[in-house]
Amino acid sequence: MSPLHATISNKADSGAASRAADVWHGQSRRVRVQEVGMRDGLQIEQAFVPTAEKIALVDALSAAGLRKIEVTAFVSPKAIPSLRDAEEVFRGITKAPGCTYSALVPNVRGAERAIAAGADELNLVMSVTETHNLANLRMLREQSFAGLRQVIDTVGGAVSVSVSLSCCFGCPMEGDVSPGQVFDWVQRFADLGVVGISLCDTTGMAYPSQVHGMASEARRRWPEIDFTLHFHNTRGMGLANILAGLDAGVRHFDAALGGLGGCPYAPGASGNVCTEEVVHALQLMGYDTGIDLQALLDAAARLPALIGHDMPGQLVKAGPRWKTHPPPADLAEIRQRALEK
Repeated sequence: MSPLHATISNKADSGAASRAADVWHGQSRRVRVQEVGMRDGLQIEQAFVPTAEKIALVDALSAAGLRKIEVTAFVSPKAIPSLRDAEEVFRGITKAPGCTYSALVPNVRGAERAIAAGADELNLVMSVTETHNLANLRMLREQSFAGLRQVIDTVGGAVSVSVSLSCCFGCPMEGDVSPGQVFDWVQRFADLGVVGISLCDTTGMAYPSQVHGMASEARRRWPEIDFTLHFHNTRGMGLANILAGLDAGVRHFDAALGGLGGCPYAPGASGNVCTEEVVHALQLMGYDTGIDLQALLDAAARLPALIGHDMPGQLVKAGPRWKTHPPPADLAEIRQRALEK
């Protein structure tokens, strides 16, 4: 629990709570954009990105000012062959001070591998809907929860643990998902002491008013939890959903370099919201991300050659809005002709 949240949760100290609220208000323009492309993006790619290139990309993201990077997943190489070099990548990166290097782990064995390789945080994943959990993880939700609880108990505070709940805003097979269903799972993990929970729009079904309502209520019920919102841009509403989350007070958002990613259980689904586009928009709106946008663009420009196809992100192609272009070479002649009309 952060000092701020610990102070807010101490209802007996109203003065401390007031001061904490002032601190939160004073930091309200600071937004943490968290990179998930190296795991959530690369895991569905057919091309195997060489280990050295993965390391170089993570280092480039660190140098750009990212403060949380999901580096890889410690899973079976048969399940996700594109991430079969998890140990080598983690041991090869240069960690930047102040940046958290996270890894997805499915079970205790994965957690042990991640900790041995140097992960700062473990990301545990399950779906809030039974059908998606079965399709994605081959387990019932209760089986997944039991396994993740075992990881939390085994780790015992050796590293931070966060939980990503899939399909919070809709399931591609079950349709609408009620906030109550989502909040039941949030409560179960909160009861285990988890203080970092991501509400994930796994297949791009979220819409702004839904996001605002769910995020606002989640923050009201669990002020001690740091909520992250994770959106896909499948239906073109990713950035609008981020703005709705911002308005609800959320300040942590996942994104993927170049818009990498997708979901095998949502045919035609595009990737995650694009890191460089999110940073570009937030900076234009006066938010402080602490990220060097040009460094992000340089890193994103390397992706097509590595994965063998174009990226959804448009900012690399168009450039930021302040990028200008030279006028036509014959502008003086055009001006003169216009004056003579």
